[in-house]
Amino acid sequence: MRDQALRYRSIHTQLMEMVLTLQQTVEDHIMQLTTRPQQRDLALEEQWHRQAIREQEALLGRLLFQIVSFLPAGAPGDQSVQPPCTSTDSRGDVGGGQPVQANRQTGQMFYQESDFENTVISYDLSNRGIDISALYHLSFRDYDTYQGNKYHKDKNTLGYINLGTSENKLCTDLLAERLSQSDMTYVDEDLLQYTDWRGQPFLRKEVARFLTFYCKTPKPLDPENVVILNGCSAVFSALAMVLCDPGEAFLVPTPSYGGFAFSTHLYAKVKLVPVHLESQVTEANGYPFQLTVDKLEHTLLRAKIEGKKVRGLVLINPQNPLGDVYSQDSMMEYLEFAKKYNLHVIVDEMYMLSVFDEAITFHSVLSMKSLPDPNKTHVIWGASKDFCISGFRFGALYTHNREVASAMSCFGYLHSISGIAQYKLRQLLQDREWIDNIYLPSYHFRLQEAHRYVTRKLKASKVPFLNRGSGLYVWINLKQYLDPCTFEEELLLHRRFLDHKLILSPGKTFMCKEPGWFRLIFAARPHLLRNAMRRFQQVLVEQAQERTVKQLEDAMKEEVSTPQPEAPASPALRKS
Repeated sequence: MRDQALRYRSIHTQLMEMVLTLQQTVEDHIMQLTTRPQQRDLALEEQWHRQAIREQEALLGRLLFQIVSFLPAGAPGDQSVQPPCTSTDSRGDVGGGQPVQANRQTGQMFYQESDFENTVISYDLSNRGIDISALYHLSFRDYDTYQGNKYHKDKNTLGYINLGTSENKLCTDLLAERLSQSDMTYVDEDLLQYTDWRGQPFLRKEVARFLTFYCKTPKPLDPENVVILNGCSAVFSALAMVLCDPGEAFLVPTPSYGGFAFSTHLYAKVKLVPVHLESQVTEANGYPFQLTVDKLEHTLLRAKIEGKKVRGLVLINPQNPLGDVYSQDSMMEYLEFAKKYNLHVIVDEMYMLSVFDEAITFHSVLSMKSLPDPNKTHVIWGASKDFCISGFRFGALYTHNREVASAMSCFGYLHSISGIAQYKLRQLLQDREWIDNIYLPSYHFRLQEAHRYVTRKLKASKVPFLNRGSGLYVWINLKQYLDPCTFEEELLLHRRFLDHKLILSPGKTFMCKEPGWFRLIFAARPHLLRNAMRRFQQVLVEQAQERTVKQLEDAMKEEVSTPQPEAPASPALRKS
C-alpha cells in the first residue's frame, strides 16, 4: 500500500508538471496568434508566422495527450484514448487524414523517465526524435526563458536572474583581461585545420602537467591518458557509451547534479540508480546527506533484485549540490566498495579549485598513491567552474585505462574543440604565476564574500542551509514554506520564484528524496546578488502570508464542520 501511495503521488506530481508546462505553452501560443507580421517582408513574415503557429499546435497536441495518458482512461493497456486524426496538406494546414501515433516512454521534467506509455503527435519526428524533443523542452524550459530575457543592470532590470544554473561569473573581468593579452592572439596554420580527435597534443600535455601540479599526484600524469572534448557533459556522456550497454546503470548518490541523467539518456540510454541520502542526523548519519558504504551496498543489492545491471559508481568531489568535500578515507572506502563489486568509478572533480574555506583541504583521487582498481577509476575535470569560462566548452578525462582512452578518442570526431580555443586554453593553464598570484587569491576572496553575503541574508530570513566551504552554491531548506511538504508544493514554490523573474533549482532536479530543498548559486557579481536576494525574500514573504491565510481558512472550515455539543436543558424544562 505504501508503494502504491508513492506511485500515485509520483503520478500527481508529474501531472502537475505537465499542466504547468501546458499553461505556459498556451500563453506563448496566444501571444504568437496575437502577434502580427511586420510590413518589411510581409510574405516571408507570414510564412514564418504560420510555421511557428503550426509547431506550437503540434507541441500543444503532444502535451495534451501526455496529460490524458496519465488519467484513468489512459492507463497502460487501455486503448480507449486515441489521438485525433491529423494530416498536413502542401501548405502544412491541419486537416482530415490518418492518425499519427507513437506509444512510448517520453522524458519527463527533471530528467525522469515516465512509468507510463504516452501517446504523442509529431508531423515529422521519429519516435526517438519525439523523446529527445520532449526531454529537452521539459528539462531546459526555464533556461531557454532566461536566455530570451536576461537581467541587465542598465538595459533590462526586469529580466530573469538565474541563480539556478551553476555558472561562475565572479571573475569574468580577470579572465577577459588575461585572454586579451598578446600571447593569446597567436594564429598558426595548423590551428585552422582539423585537430587530433583526442585533443591537440600540446593541450593534452599541458592538462597532464596542470593536473599533476594541482591534484598533487605522486608521479607525473601521462598525456596519452588525457582525452579532451567540448565540455564535461560530453565527456560523461561518452564515458557512459564506452562503459555501458543500453539499459545498464550507474549508482549515483543523491541529491546529485541533474545533468547526469540528461547526458546518459540522450545518447547512451544508460539509467541512473539513485543512492538516496537523508538530511536528518542520526547514529547512521553523522552529518546531513552522508554517503556510506552500507547505503551503496543496500542500493546495489536492491538494483540487482530488480534486474538492473549496475556498471559503475558516479561521485562528485567537491559535491554538487551539497558542497561537501570527501576525505581521503571516505573516498578510499567508496573505491574499495567499487572494486569489491567490479564497478567502474567516475569521479567528477569540476570544483576542485573552488574550495574557498581555508580549513578544508581537497584531496583529488589522483593524489592517492595506491588506487584499489586504477583501470576502473576515471577522473573528469574542466575549466568552466574553476575558471569562469563555461563558454569555452572544455572538458578533460584522465584515465589510467588506455583502452578506455582509445575508445573515448572516437568522440572527438563529433565533440572536439576548435584549435584556436585549445591554444588559448594551453596558454591559460600553463601560466602558473598568474593563476597562483592573481587569479586564485582573487577568486577565493570573491567566493568568500559572495557566500558570506548570501548566507547572511538566509540567516536573516531564518532559512536553514548547509554551511559548506566549496562550490558555487548553497543547498537551502525551504520546507517551512511548503504546506503540505510535497514535491507538488515544491514545484509551485519554484513557479512562484519564476513569477518574480528568479530562477532557482528545486531539489527534485537533483533526484533529492525529500521535497523542499533548493540550490542557490551565489557565484555572481554583487549588484546581481543584491537584486536576486531582494526577489528571493519577497517570494518568501508572499509564500508565508499565503500559507497563514490557508491555515486560517482550514481552521475555520474544520470549526464549521465539527458538530457542536448540545447545550444542557434548563432546570424548568428538566422538571417538566
